[in-house]
Amino acid sequence: MSRRFVPVIPALVAAAALSGCGINSIPTAEENAKARWADVQNQYQRRADLIPNLVSTVKAAGAQEKDILTEVTRARAAANQVRLSGDDLTDPAKLANFERAQSAVTLNLQRLQEAYPELKSQGNYTTLMSQLEGTENRISIARQDYNTAVQAYNTRIRTFPDAVGARIFYDAKPIVPFSATTPGADTAPTVNFGNAS
Repeated sequence: MSRRFVPVIPALVAAAALSGCGINSIPTAEENAKARWADVQNQYQRRADLIPNLVSTVKAAGAQEKDILTEVTRARAAANQVRLSGDDLTDPAKLANFERAQSAVTLNLQRLQEAYPELKSQGNYTTLMSQLEGTENRISIARQDYNTAVQAYNTRIRTFPDAVGARIFYDAKPIVPFSATTPGADTAPTVNFGNAS
């Protein structure tokens, strides 16, 4: 073997060892989780943008709706004040605070739906409610995609050989998965329009 190739061998061994330690896969998985979180926030923003249109439509139906409309507006404003960046995803308290604010919006929207069955015949209301339902579905899918990305990242930083690179090069910490923080969130709400026997 030529002496010229002897220094190359340790360099190749080191490169192979580093490539198996998550040098590129750790930040890629982390960025994927952050991108999925951005998708969740995007869907919440879509919902926040739709609510003023819904409120405007329902306001035209009469003065008796004022209380619920006020609560929807307050919940929306409060939810828009709670911000969560990709760097905050390792803090369970911040994620729980964000979800509480978003859950308040969902609960008030459910109250709105239950209180106004007579408005379902109005085309605008039906269209807006359909859009809100679609948005809630999009939020659910975005949450699932986020949790899948978080699971992949958290698994990667905890398993060999990527765990080595995660600790040495990135000081990687687990990202908090999304979970419902509202009591009873795992149970479908009962809708009663007051016409049950």
